[in-house]
Amino acid sequence: MRKLFILCMLLVLATANAQNAAWQKTITAFDKYIQTAMQLWKTPGLAVVIVKDSKVIFNKGYGVKDIATKAPFTTSTLSICASTTKAMTAVCMGMLVDAGKVKWTDKVSDIYPGLKLYDNYANSELTVKDLFTHNTGLGNADLLWMFDYSMDTIIHQMRYIQPAYSFRSSFIYQNLMYMVAGEVIHKVSGIAWDKFIKDSLFARLGMNNTFPDYRQSLVSSNHITPHYMYEDSVIETIPFIDSKTVDAAGGVWSCTDDINKWMIFMLDSAKVNGKRLLTPETYTELFKPQAMVTASEFYPTAQLTKPHWTTYGLGWFQEDYKGKMVQFHTGSLDGAVAILGMIPDENFGIYIFANMDHTEIRHALMYKAMDLFVFNDDKNDWSKDFYALYTGLAAKRKANDDSTDAKRVLNTKPSLELKNYAGNYHNEIYGDAAIVMLGDSLIARFPNNVTVNLSHWNYDTFLGKFEHKWYGKDFLRFDLNEEGKVKSFNFWGLVYEKKE
Repeated sequence: MRKLFILCMLLVLATANAQNAAWQKTITAFDKYIQTAMQLWKTPGLAVVIVKDSKVIFNKGYGVKDIATKAPFTTSTLSICASTTKAMTAVCMGMLVDAGKVKWTDKVSDIYPGLKLYDNYANSELTVKDLFTHNTGLGNADLLWMFDYSMDTIIHQMRYIQPAYSFRSSFIYQNLMYMVAGEVIHKVSGIAWDKFIKDSLFARLGMNNTFPDYRQSLVSSNHITPHYMYEDSVIETIPFIDSKTVDAAGGVWSCTDDINKWMIFMLDSAKVNGKRLLTPETYTELFKPQAMVTASEFYPTAQLTKPHWTTYGLGWFQEDYKGKMVQFHTGSLDGAVAILGMIPDENFGIYIFANMDHTEIRHALMYKAMDLFVFNDDKNDWSKDFYALYTGLAAKRKANDDSTDAKRVLNTKPSLELKNYAGNYHNEIYGDAAIVMLGDSLIARFPNNVTVNLSHWNYDTFLGKFEHKWYGKDFLRFDLNEEGKVKSFNFWGLVYEKKE
């Protein structure tokens, strides 16, 4: 009997050793894959952490956090969570639901009467849950926080934004409603969102190197520097532009040493040390499909991964991948990205931080990790395939630009002397702007030091190039009234009326 027991134990140990060897082989393969992918995408630095069955099985930093200093990007380097913050804000609201301080079905107008929407029906029917689902009819009006208006101003101006579609009939991703959610958390708890999430979530999860906003993160000197790639090859550092209002929608800073605790928490039905921070009902509600996501609002990667359905939960994009439900979300702010992907049925999660604007290596590494660590499948080279996909999309955009260039009418001049275009202008939603003479040229100035250099294109149209080069360019067209005087200009699809 004793010999049989020893034989069984040896068999168990041999099996475990074989499994560990196979696991280590997978880790080595993924590590090599990351290094090869970074060369293809020219990403300066990133950090990746993977959790499986409530354990961290991979956590490593790569490259540099700043191309100028060459300082390494490590697992403790702070980076911006950006819109992966949204799921955290949803959990905070869920805690208040469980505490009986608010219901998902409560009308926002009863809690926060200062919020008024253009559509009276939507205004009266908007619920707390609607703040998290991107289907309220509100289009993307992110310029309000990019222009760094106060929260009170942003919420006041939302009443002038006409619906992009009827209430709950479609889906357009935007940030403003999550910002409102942060204010609702403040209203119903009596605690500001940043303190609430820090004390009620981060502290309880032991996330001591995670911060609600950039300003609080400055207690650490170990931050990424944002980067942008120009002309498909030239990479430069760019400044981090701190918004003081977007925090509940995308302001959290963290690192892979900390963010793994968030993933383990979410995969373990919102438990910490065996104790639930959310009821089973509220936890389920977070991951329940709440809105259908249209193809135009989903990620281009779907062209290759071919999901059968795409939905949105409360802070989570959702799709099927190889027969499993995936909960995920990207985060993007100037010069930095993040992605979080989870397969709850497999107790698997991956989080990636990277320090270059829209480097879609994040998608490639997420799907590759799922293939290797969940499906034991190594046949897809998502890095190569997604790189071809995104460079193809960029080529199409350039072809469109070339087509526009070809339509330019040469040898024209403005209807008026340049000084006659100068003046103060106003948009009902986005506030004031100014057209200013600078030497013998015009510039456009918008709030928050957003400056656009204008060069004549044809007739009364000027090509506007942002001083922040990574913002890109667009055409600015002046319109004249029947007296031949400047009436307005149109830029970014927005009309600014000239002030008398």
